[in-house]
Amino acid sequence: MTPRVLVVIGCIVTLSPAFAQEAPTVAQTRLSLPVAAGPPGEVCRRIETPGVSMAMVGLHRTFHDDFDEHPLSRGKWVPHYAGGAAWPEARYWGGVGSDFKRKTTYNGEQQIYVDPRYSGRGTTPLGLDPFSVRDGVLSITASRTPPELKQVLFDNEYISGILTTQGSFAQKYGYFEIRARIPVGVAVWPAFWMLADDGGWPPEIDVMEGRGERPGDMVMTTHWRIPETGSIKSCGFDFLVPDAATEFHDYGVLWERDRITYFIDRKPVSDIKVPAGFVDPMYMIVNLAMGSKFFLGVGFVAAESPDTVAFEIDRISAYQIDP
Repeated sequence: MTPRVLVVIGCIVTLSPAFAQEAPTVAQTRLSLPVAAGPPGEVCRRIETPGVSMAMVGLHRTFHDDFDEHPLSRGKWVPHYAGGAAWPEARYWGGVGSDFKRKTTYNGEQQIYVDPRYSGRGTTPLGLDPFSVRDGVLSITASRTPPELKQVLFDNEYISGILTTQGSFAQKYGYFEIRARIPVGVAVWPAFWMLADDGGWPPEIDVMEGRGERPGDMVMTTHWRIPETGSIKSCGFDFLVPDAATEFHDYGVLWERDRITYFIDRKPVSDIKVPAGFVDPMYMIVNLAMGSKFFLGVGFVAAESPDTVAFEIDRISAYQIDP
């Protein structure tokens, strides 16, 4: 299955204590992060500091967008999932079947990802823009599909937005971070995640997913395939960030040769030994989906779902590990 097949997380634990919101962090050109000093486990674990010996990892910045302008203005992002060489360029922008790259039906999602060039079933751009920038903050806004556009937009309940760096930026190893406010509501499913640049699945790193019906509940998960059996495995945890909907926080992942470590506000919260299959560079994805049949705490679109909801993003950055 291509992007966004999510399976039941194997290691959900009780929500952690609240994370204190400190002074806003910035995307420095250089960065040092603490990681557990001992060998990582085969199964993911929570990092309960103090009590874990830590070592520092030095990093230098390789990608940065602080959203002072529209995200589609400079070619850093594309507003859809990417396909292979056999997928004609025109298909991204409209026509029968073009919704295939603008939602993941398998998950039960009820939105379609749009942008000003997209024409749905037709051939004329609809001019729908889910992306807006104000005071250096990008908003990805999901809104109920206008009734007059329902048919041309494949009968989806919502229009929303996705941004990916496939084709423009991918990296093997390093630290990947988003600073954002996390929207809430019935069927609301914001995420910042990563896939292999070769188009295969898994591996997948879910840096942050919000459970819209559970304010402050942040999920961080690793997905991989067992080579011998082909079965899919997942391991991750929920973390409680009580003011995640009202305050900006940093959510990140450090992918090293032997370890994947998840961070909230640049504090390590869990790690896992790098599973099989994490061999290709990975690209970044940020999106606001609506509706899920698998992901607990999201649910299907209902009357209680917000008519309009925004995922607010201050910046997204990537760093490479210092030699």
